[in-house]
Amino acid sequence: MDTGTRKRRFWALAIVGFFSLISISTYTYNENYIYLSVYLWFGFIYGMCLQYGRFCFASAFRDLFAVGVPRMAVGIMIAIIFFAFVSAFVTATGISTFHPSPVSLHSVIAGLFFGIGMVFAGGCASGSLYKTGEGSGTALLVVLSISLTQSTFVDIGGVFNKLVPHSWRESALSKGLPDAINVGDGWVDQYLAGYVWNQPITTFAKMLGLDNESFVGAYVGNLLVGVVLPALFLLTIVYILFAKKRYEKEIRKLKNISTLGIKDHLSGFWSMILSSKRTAIAGLILGIAAGLHMFVIEGMRIKFGVRNAGEILKRIGFDFGLSVRGTVFDPGYWYVTTQEAQWVGWVFQKMGWNHMDNIFFGYINGIPNPAFNPADWMSLALIGGAAVMALLNNEFKFKMPTKELAIWAMVGGFFMGIGSRLGLGCNVGAFFVRVANGDPAGWLFGIGMIVGAYIGVKFFNWWTERKMAKELEGMNF
Repeated sequence: MDTGTRKRRFWALAIVGFFSLISISTYTYNENYIYLSVYLWFGFIYGMCLQYGRFCFASAFRDLFAVGVPRMAVGIMIAIIFFAFVSAFVTATGISTFHPSPVSLHSVIAGLFFGIGMVFAGGCASGSLYKTGEGSGTALLVVLSISLTQSTFVDIGGVFNKLVPHSWRESALSKGLPDAINVGDGWVDQYLAGYVWNQPITTFAKMLGLDNESFVGAYVGNLLVGVVLPALFLLTIVYILFAKKRYEKEIRKLKNISTLGIKDHLSGFWSMILSSKRTAIAGLILGIAAGLHMFVIEGMRIKFGVRNAGEILKRIGFDFGLSVRGTVFDPGYWYVTTQEAQWVGWVFQKMGWNHMDNIFFGYINGIPNPAFNPADWMSLALIGGAAVMALLNNEFKFKMPTKELAIWAMVGGFFMGIGSRLGLGCNVGAFFVRVANGDPAGWLFGIGMIVGAYIGVKFFNWWTERKMAKELEGMNF
């Protein structure tokens, strides 16, 4: 074993040891900390899976629309199906922590913003976190840009309130929110309470008149109708548009035939699925882990007799930053972006900018100390898990961004931050998790994200060609 390999393994072991020390020492001090450690270790698993499978939604759409390579997009669909199977089991047992989102056009618009942003940035929200674990300075800038944008966006008021429809404002004020939440002076507050909260909340099972937690509702309504059939339809479209032509050429050459039959195309479809082997393996583990995460968190809530981590933080003596309802962000499953926004909100609050008078922080998620925030432990451990896998695979390297990449990272993060807050989640929370749990709002966000990614790729290609043309004009031959 060479020196470089030993050094990488040492650092990988050091990261695992650090997280283990945190879990053991905090549990020894107070058993309530195990609630936070559950988030930590599932975050660690997510990071390892994402890095191993190179699991990035931005890469998937960029590869698909820019060069016609479907591998990553196919892998993501496979991961969603795997997750959906586990989610159906958890839902049918009645211990799911998933909560559907309001369904309306806002999810499509939010996905559009997010899709454009992730292409500009070169990484989605989860992809930027795991790439940060690989040592990418550009990815870290994306994470910071998303976080800063979200935290600022949810507290915007002033002149932006003039853009709010009167009906939204009146509806928001009629909700009777606590006086500490200044609904009348926040654009996003009026958008949430005056529009989004008025939209229907459903699942595919409920749309079919089935009980969400029944066997038929979970497996037929949410899994089969809500996930498997739409996913197979999309995979078929991907095969026809991006893989079929290449496969036909290979088969004609191999079999010396001019026309392919249905059996040949089924074989080609299966070949497309198998080409995503590494991503599919990561997706399988990711899907199982994401489902188990819901199962374990619900078990923790039953064990400690709580419904939200805010009660856990009170017990361990860190109640600063709890919402007016005594809650903090505690999704109960895999989620990113909200906890990163909390980092910035907490800093701003300490600097004197009141971030607790809006719905996002003050009424729902709070801004607890990042050192004692369950979801923060998940994101930081995700970065650590990605770092461990990158070190073991000799893929870890500190990479500082160029000026151009830094600008794209911040612009892309800006768009993703806005999309995340409009859509109440990112590519994970608003798409991956929702779709896998039979929430139609997830597919709506996905539609917007696909369109946004297409626009982003086309704009990026135009920009690159324009830049190259100018550089060629400036050359002297």
